[in-house]
Amino acid sequence: MTEDQPSTPAEIDSALLDEPRLTQETGVAARVATIAVPVLRDLGMRLVRVKVSGLNGMTVQIMVERPDGSVNVQDCEEASMALSPVLDIEEPITAAYHLELSSPGIDRPLVRVSDFARAIGHEVRLETVVLVGDRKRFRGWIEAVEGEGREAQLKLRRMDAAADEEADVTIPLRDVAEARLVLTEALIRESLKAGKQAESEPESQEDGEDGGPRKGPGRFRRNKPQSVHPAGGARKSSPGKPGPRGGSRS
Repeated sequence: MTEDQPSTPAEIDSALLDEPRLTQETGVAARVATIAVPVLRDLGMRLVRVKVSGLNGMTVQIMVERPDGSVNVQDCEEASMALSPVLDIEEPITAAYHLELSSPGIDRPLVRVSDFARAIGHEVRLETVVLVGDRKRFRGWIEAVEGEGREAQLKLRRMDAAADEEADVTIPLRDVAEARLVLTEALIRESLKAGKQAESEPESQEDGEDGGPRKGPGRFRRNKPQSVHPAGGARKSSPGKPGPRGGSRS
């Protein structure tokens, strides 16, 4: 392919699937993430984040999405069924735990450059790993994203700036430790609009039957996080109520 030929839909989709995250987990969550990334990629999905908490003893939440930012309950179920046996074999966690698959939600974390680009015009809260100016915490509207990869920079209009402070700030995205959209009426309206557009698309486009990329809302689909526990939990669990994973085999 020559340089002036456009990329194919498959190549574009692949590039989005392989787009690196700006932040990485540590400890147990990092081990789970390392296992989850290739499994999700084979399903046409990508990892948003892994979070390990003390909920219900121990809960491992794996947040997933399609490259266009969309995800539904069926996607979570598919990812859960694929990840469950791999986690059983690899055993990144030795204690008993509950596995939860979810969508990012409307007020989603922003973990890739493309996440920030899709969120232009919306309000965000973020924290940096180093001081930017004289602070690490910011709240404001995303005005632009300039550059690519870890060299990209975020143009933010602060809404928490004091009268004697500059409202416009430039933040290197490589220095962002955590960022999340703020749930506003504008964000909800856009999410609802995207969801309606997705529902009105022909089924063949939604499923990608024409060989092109899977169609979706493209920005912020209204997907409330769903907890989906995989089949094959604790062996004595009743249907629909799987027990903790990672415990002793019975």
